[in-house]
Amino acid sequence: MDGRVPLEEALAAYMRFYQDLRPETVARLDRLAVPDVHFKDPFNNFRSRDRMKHVFSRMFELVEQPRFIIRDHAVSGQIAYLRWGMSFRNRASPRPTTIEGMSEVRFDLAGQVTSHIDHWDAAEQFYERLPVLGWVLRQIKARMAD
Repeated sequence: MDGRVPLEEALAAYMRFYQDLRPETVARLDRLAVPDVHFKDPFNNFRSRDRMKHVFSRMFELVEQPRFIIRDHAVSGQIAYLRWGMSFRNRASPRPTTIEGMSEVRFDLAGQVTSHIDHWDAAEQFYERLPVLGWVLRQIKARMAD
């Protein structure tokens, strides 16, 4: 055996990790990603599995009941594209919030994640929902549409 892990197997494990993510499961990332994994989202851009775990742990401190639901995926070579929704409750509002996004996840031949890059619109799905800043952004967006 040459140490290769079928991409489908590695991807299935990674999708399970995301959909089952809880504070007590964050450490499972150690088995799924290389130590210098590249992680990027609208708020972060770094290379570190430990920092990635910190981002997940911090998420549980900032919002209530965060949950990822992978709606679809596609594969091209060693890259997987995941379309997902993340639902959570903001501590300041009882209404649930959902963010829709896409992740580009690269795997090495051993089945380890080497890069996870999230694509989602932080302005529309996050900042516009904030009371004062949201009003300002909505006004700018409306003027640009005229």
